[in-house]
Amino acid sequence: GTVEVPAGVFLMGNERAPLFPGDGEGPVRPVDVAAFRIDATAVTVEAFGAFVAATGWVTEAERYGWSFVFVDHVTPGAEVLQAAVPGAPWWRAAVGADWRRPDGPGSDAQLDHPVVHVSWHDAVAYARWAGKRLPTEAEWEKAARGGLEQQRYPWGDEIAPGQANVWEGEFPTLRTNGPPGTLPAGALAPNGLGLHQVAGNVWEWTADAWAPGREDRVVKGGSYLCHPSYCHRYRVAGRTFSTPDSSIGHTGFRCAADVAP
Repeated sequence: GTVEVPAGVFLMGNERAPLFPGDGEGPVRPVDVAAFRIDATAVTVEAFGAFVAATGWVTEAERYGWSFVFVDHVTPGAEVLQAAVPGAPWWRAAVGADWRRPDGPGSDAQLDHPVVHVSWHDAVAYARWAGKRLPTEAEWEKAARGGLEQQRYPWGDEIAPGQANVWEGEFPTLRTNGPPGTLPAGALAPNGLGLHQVAGNVWEWTADAWAPGREDRVVKGGSYLCHPSYCHRYRVAGRTFSTPDSSIGHTGFRCAADVAP
């Protein structure tokens, strides 16, 4: 389902630690957002499969023949290319990894989990088919805040174990809250507006460019690999970017739509 977010001004951004130089979280500023609707969950594998069946869409990961997979997930024996993610040696460029086979050949995506290995272009195509669009960064952040003002997380200022699918323990050698990976899109308690997992689980594409004149697109929300020691961007103001043709095993999306005046 979708959730309607009422029109109004909210305080976007963050000026409190932790901050990452260059991320541009601040300054905190009032942003007036028109009413809109947003999906309660990230788009699932099942929903994306319906889109592919109806349109014949081929994702960029499928056309390129590979995508980035977390090192512990790569299917045994899968071919791995030399491509790398700068500063993140735990990613492997696995040949044959895509939205159907998230760990490489022989693996199977779980239908109720968020679809991953989808690029920004893939996400935009799905949204258009569904009669929707990607949310702007401001829309995403306002919805993720769940009606709270200037809190770090969708539920408040502190995080307790089990509130979000993020890395607990010592990254990347020991995860104490179970094997790393996605949870079903509707798992865990929703925020005050009814949105599930806007902190952790999978990064989510937004419509916005990272900066004027750049193709890179903003992604929000963090993923199951986020840990305060290196990536505390699962805070609602946290943000990073990726090129619009990139696909990776911890990035998906949810859709938004305008509300008729």
